[in-house]
Amino acid sequence: MAQFKPFVPNVEVLGQAVLGIVYGVSDVYQEKMLNILAKYGIMDPQADTWYPQEAWLKAFEEISNTIGIYTLFAIGKAMPEKAKFPPDIQTLEDALKSIDTAYQLNHRGGDSGYYRLISYDAQHRKAVMECRNPYPCHFDRGIILSLVRKFKPRDSYKQDVILDLNKECRLDGGDSSTYIISW
Repeated sequence: MAQFKPFVPNVEVLGQAVLGIVYGVSDVYQEKMLNILAKYGIMDPQADTWYPQEAWLKAFEEISNTIGIYTLFAIGKAMPEKAKFPPDIQTLEDALKSIDTAYQLNHRGGDSGYYRLISYDAQHRKAVMECRNPYPCHFDRGIILSLVRKFKPRDSYKQDVILDLNKECRLDGGDSSTYIISW
C-alpha cells in the first residue's frame, strides 16, 4: 500500500486528530483546510466525532498535491498537541513509544497500521522507528520530530528525523517507512 490508501475499509479517525489538519497550519490556511475536508465529506469536524479514514486520507492527498509536503510536515509537527496522546510521558523513549498508543486511540474499525520503535540507544542518541500506516511520510516525520524536540535531553542541541531510503518506503508504494532519529 502506498500513502493515502487505507489498509482496510471502514477504519475511522477521531475528530480531534482530524482537526489537526485545520489547527496544524497558520490562520491564513485554516479555511482552506476546512474546505478540503468538506470536499471529502468531513463537514464542520468535531473533536468527539469519528470520521472515515478514507476521506481524511483523500484530504491529505489533496493537501500534498496542491499545497505541498511542507504543509504535511507542519501538520505532523502540530499533531502531538492536537490529537489524543497519553498524558504521562516523561522521557524521549516514552514519547516515541507513545506514538503508537496515541495512534490507536485516534483510530478504530480495523487495521489502521502502527508506529513501532525498533531501537533506542540513549548513549549514542539514536533511535529507529518503523511507521506502517497509510499516512504521508512527511506527516509522520513531523510527528516524530515534534516529540523529539519536546522530550529531548536538556543537553541536546540538534535533533533530526531522516527517512531511511535504504528500506521499504511509502513514497515508493510500500506499506511502511523507517525513520532514523537522532538528538
